[in-house]
Formats: sequence, structure tokens, C-alpha cells
Amino acid sequence: MNELERDIEESRARLDQTIDRIQGRLNASSIVDEMLGSARRTPLNSVYDGALEAVRRNPVPVLMIAAGVGWLMHRMSQEANRRRTEVQAARVPVLNTGAARAYDPDRPTAKPTAVPANDIVDTTHV
Repeated sequence: MNELERDIEESRARLDQTIDRIQGRLNASSIVDEMLGSARRTPLNSVYDGALEAVRRNPVPVLMIAAGVGWLMHRMSQEANRRRTEVQAARVPVLNTGAARAYDPDRPTAKPTAVPANDIVDTTHV
């Protein structure tokens, strides 16, 4: 029984170490460093370095451009969603039951209504 408990404790300790290593790799600075390292290993290393230097020299314009592109993408997605909704609405079949009309010629009227005397218009002298 003691040996089994010791094995469990060792497994927990290894699991704790693994979780600590994963958390260390998942913090923001580690992720950025890993991305930068991956980008620098590409054949376009000089282009990347030049772009990074331009961002460092002009951070405000770069942020403004990024915000503008983000806003453009957001508006484009809204427009696409609106078009998709319109197309879906156009595909819905409409059943003409006459219920949408004020007067349905296929249905008899329930009771003719009388016109009040003061609303009668004399059309003989028109």
C-alpha cells in the first residue's frame, strides 16, 4: 500500500512539473519570442527585420493602420452577414393565402357595412 502511495506521489510531482513547463511556454512573452524566432528563420528574414524596424520607429501610424484594417474587416463581415440574411430571406417561400390582403376576392364578406348618412357623396352633379 505504501509503495502504491509513493508511486502516486511521484506521478503527481511529474505532472506538476509538466504543467509548470507548459504554463511557462504559454505566457505572452514566450509566445511572442517563439513567433519572432520562427519568422527570423524564414528566407524573408531581411524583409521581416525591415518591417519590424519600421514599426519600432513609427508605432502610432502602424497602430492607426492596424485599427483601420480591423475596422474595415469588421464592416465587411457585417455587410456579408447582412447579404447572407437577405438571400436567406429571399429563399423563404411565401404562401399566398389571402391573409395578407385587406380584401380577399375569394372569400365572401361576412356582413356588408352600412355607410352613415353624412358620409354619402352625391356624384350626380360632378
